[in-house]
Amino acid sequence: MTASVPLIDSHCHLNYEGLIERQDEVLGNAREAGVTGFLNISTRESEWRDVVATAERESDVWATVGIHPHEADRHADLGRQVLRDATDHPRVIGIGESGLDYYYDKSDRTVQRDLFRMHIDVARETGLPLVIHTRDAEDDTVEIIADEMGKGAFPALIHCFTASAEFGRKVLDLGLTISLSGIVTFKNARDLQDFAKDIPSDRLLVETDSPFLAPVPHRGKTCEPAFVRHTAQFVAELRGENASDLAASTSHNFFKLFAKAGAPS
Repeated sequence: MTASVPLIDSHCHLNYEGLIERQDEVLGNAREAGVTGFLNISTRESEWRDVVATAERESDVWATVGIHPHEADRHADLGRQVLRDATDHPRVIGIGESGLDYYYDKSDRTVQRDLFRMHIDVARETGLPLVIHTRDAEDDTVEIIADEMGKGAFPALIHCFTASAEFGRKVLDLGLTISLSGIVTFKNARDLQDFAKDIPSDRLLVETDSPFLAPVPHRGKTCEPAFVRHTAQFVAELRGENASDLAASTSHNFFKLFAKAGAPS
């Protein structure tokens, strides 16, 4: 894959420790590698302002607003209107990340589920895609998505997909998009690699989740958005596709899903 082929990092945390200290350098590295867009993800209300400010300053960076399930207990009283109002900013193109995490259980599960449904409600109203985090919570995640879809469709994706193929097929049937991170390049990710081959090409995104989960050959290092190219290259080879075509299709999928970003002419 040549650096001239545009590629989008659909999920990164540019304001997190490890990247924020050298944000200009990190963005420069990625642009030099051919990354032409970055979705800067928020996880708690206190960081919304800074995450959005980065998107205001950088024309190829967009932002989300939302509450990560780890932060649910601290935001149990967050009013729906607070989240809804934050989505009005022109650089905010998505909601999240939100969802369920029963692996770490850092927040009460009932509070996680309630906040997840609130995020879905705002996604439905605004039409902005919901970026979903789920770990060890497949049954409840699918149940809530299906139940809420029954109340009215909403756009959404599962970010950093690591779940079972059965879960993957269920969320695809519900109309969601799936994003793959550097985890797919790990040697012990055989089940994920097998499922990645079967994701419809029009429902696939790639991401870094930087500064976490650096792909091979950078595993163990601080992850940067530039590394999304390694993940895309790996996924293309895995699927038997031309790497440039995969870069083009995932970029197209990003702008189709996150329509508020406005596709480049």
